Amino acid sequence: MLPVTLEDVRAAREVIASVLHRTPLLTSHALGSQLDRPVYLKAELFQKTGSFKPRGVLNRLKKLTPAERERGVVTFSAGNHAQALAWAASAAGISATVVMPTTAAAGKIAAARGYGAEVMLHAKFAEGAQQLSQERGLTLVHPFDDPGIIAGAGTVGLEILEDLPDVATVVVAIGGGGLISGIVVAIRSQRPDVRIIGVEPIGADSMARSIVAGRSVRLDHLDTLADGLAAPFAGDHTYAVVRDLVDEVITIPDEEILAGMRFLFERCKLVAEPAGAAATAALLTGRVRLGSGPVVSLVSGGNIDVERFKSLL
Repeated sequence: MLPVTLEDVRAAREVIASVLHRTPLLTSHALGSQLDRPVYLKAELFQKTGSFKPRGVLNRLKKLTPAERERGVVTFSAGNHAQALAWAASAAGISATVVMPTTAAAGKIAAARGYGAEVMLHAKFAEGAQQLSQERGLTLVHPFDDPGIIAGAGTVGLEILEDLPDVATVVVAIGGGGLISGIVVAIRSQRPDVRIIGVEPIGADSMARSIVAGRSVRLDHLDTLADGLAAPFAGDHTYAVVRDLVDEVITIPDEEILAGMRFLFERCKLVAEPAGAAATAALLTGRVRLGSGPVVSLVSGGNIDVERFKSLL
């Protein structure tokens, strides 16, 4: 039995609809000409805090008990989930602590602090957050492997189907797998014929390795510029959903992700971070096997500072 249903996703939309943006589905004539079919970009980089993450966070915080709200919450994140939790918790009057890797981008650390969170840096950031949860009695708001987080992310899928009912393929980058898990549940429950393709960096391919191993696996080493996709493990919930519902998980090198960033900037006028460009990069290189019909690529985030953007491109 899967951890999230279409009804869960629809309930999540009721929670977030009055707070968050309904992000646009933009056409890409340049990519459409190359692939000989209509191509659309779901612009989640325009969401509040610069990524899709607040969708799941708001839904998860809604489920806290009064006692949990009083004690506060903690999470681990390379940046986007940290910012989303800091923003949403602050707005709700809930104290938030985020544990970030020592390699986290300075801009993302500053943003999480700016939104009101206590930020701690830890080489093993997932373990650090779990330890704090136990020591301080804080509720762990998992960045991806939580039914409430997955259901909130799935609202992206509802919007895609409503804005493009004849969509044939949806391409989504995978970090821990929360976004693709929510999207595939939302779409497959209504349109089982739609192909859902996941994309991971070669240097952070925990989901692809989990599929091969037949279980959720943890990576001892991460090596990718796409910090937003550098989850050290595939979650039990997200692995189960991806295994059962996602058509294919492909891996791509960082240089192709950077080419995707460059394409989105030069041809689409979108400033995407590496994680946000990965799905489009996979389409550009022809790695995604497409059937007929329109394609949607998720541009999942745009949290990158000017200096890093310049240095990468």
